[in-house]
Amino acid sequence: MDPPGYNCFVDRDKMDAAVQDLGPKELSCAELQELKQLARQGYWARSYALRGTVYQRLIRDIPCRTVTPDASVYSDIVGKIVGKHSSSSLPLPEFVDNTQVPSYCLNARGEDAVRKILLCIANQFPDVSFCPALPAVVALLLHYSTDEAQCFENACRILACNDPSRKLVDQSFLAFESSCMTFGDLVNKYCQAAHKLMVAVSEDVLQVYADWQRWLFGELPLGHFARVFDVFLVEGYKVLYRVALAILKFFHKVRAGQPLESDSVKQDIRNFVRDIAKTVSPEKLLEKAFAIRLFSRKEIQLLQMANEKALKQKGITVKQKRQFVHLAVHAENFHSEIVSVKEMRDIWSWVPERFALCQPLLLFSSLQHGYSLTRFYFQCEGHEPTLLLIKTTQKEVCGAYLSTDWSERNKFGGKVGFFGTGECFVFRLQPEVQRYEWVVIKHPELTKPASLEATAAPSSLGRPPSSDPADRLSPFLAARHFNLPSKTESMFMAGGNDCLIVGGGGGQALYIDGDLNRGRTGHCDTFNNQPLCSENFLIAAVEAWGFQDPDTQ
Repeated sequence: MDPPGYNCFVDRDKMDAAVQDLGPKELSCAELQELKQLARQGYWARSYALRGTVYQRLIRDIPCRTVTPDASVYSDIVGKIVGKHSSSSLPLPEFVDNTQVPSYCLNARGEDAVRKILLCIANQFPDVSFCPALPAVVALLLHYSTDEAQCFENACRILACNDPSRKLVDQSFLAFESSCMTFGDLVNKYCQAAHKLMVAVSEDVLQVYADWQRWLFGELPLGHFARVFDVFLVEGYKVLYRVALAILKFFHKVRAGQPLESDSVKQDIRNFVRDIAKTVSPEKLLEKAFAIRLFSRKEIQLLQMANEKALKQKGITVKQKRQFVHLAVHAENFHSEIVSVKEMRDIWSWVPERFALCQPLLLFSSLQHGYSLTRFYFQCEGHEPTLLLIKTTQKEVCGAYLSTDWSERNKFGGKVGFFGTGECFVFRLQPEVQRYEWVVIKHPELTKPASLEATAAPSSLGRPPSSDPADRLSPFLAARHFNLPSKTESMFMAGGNDCLIVGGGGGQALYIDGDLNRGRTGHCDTFNNQPLCSENFLIAAVEAWGFQDPDTQ
């Protein structure tokens, strides 16, 4: 029998049998690690009553602002805000961005209650300017609330969380957009096959990834979303990235090689997620999500901060039309002696999203500036990051994305020393395409995150730590954030008067002499790569490209 009180907003005829009371009745665990395991295992997922009890407990334990609206506030304001109008005719708050309220088997009373609660939240949280995930959160919480006021209080506690290390939902367009960029960066690193498909079939891959929260908060069926929410309440925002990455992996597995069902891969993914129960159970989805060996929570926060900073610098803090990524490389304006427009667009799809907003700017061309490493440095200094392209006399094409300004080489006093970050990667384009990233990305077991104190220490440049957390902790994937067993896993880029080196340890991914005449390539520990072209090669052309903000052209 359904527990009294809990189902007053639910259309019982639509409810799936799996959410009735078939599981345990109580939870005695108090330790976080045990809670994590129980959440992942779905301990309370088959007991409707126990899930409600656990939700109340977990939300009650969220650290919140001193003044957080509670159930009594809702009782005081709901009449004034809704008045005598039918709640179904009231417009939703602007911060939901036209997001529809998912039905989640709610009856008419439940659907009306969601709208009323959202309007009251808007009244109490004027600082929340963009939160399209909230309708789904409120609709789910309503399943496990005795009345509207309790649901309102629980939603308010999620919004009012004041633990800086425990992000729960995005509440501004800046936070939402940087989350979309961060997700795109994670796809680029952890779902390379799916990313390749997205680039091939979509006009704007950034627009596809901007939809990632909708997959979770709206398109996922109730049973799947509730299981994700179980774990999310215990482990936080990182779970959402994991599940979205798992969805993309399943989509690629199911749809690879098949024609699109609609005119848009974005719509195809939505359709796939909506019908995911036909192919993927909630347990399989979570199993896949937690099989992804993702960066630490701190590293993801660093990436998020870097993306937010890039958006602020570009003045993107409120909703506006995204720039098509393919338009970053204009066919009519782009000319290279080494790569085609299509090849440059492919490379652009690999770079971090905060730089994919930029357009390629030719800094150095051996055919224009001469075959001189000194001139190469002169042309590149002051630009960060840069893209190195090499064409051999055998018409092989390879290169590297280099995260750090070449002027950093000067700190070694004329000697060759390595610098850069784990965002560097090397690649070849001809005869076949292959990219090699920092070995730690695919093998995190090689390292463990360094302590926060280590990240706040003065840098190797001797500069004191900045008071701005984004400056202090950036750049993302800096080697100093990790306890590496040896330096060979973090030898990213180096430059002297006589040579330029990319990748080190057991060999070099790329070595170029001072006359830009000869080079060699081989396996190195930093990128765990195969040779990028013939192991010893003669250079036909070298180019270096920078990243130019389109607003500064």
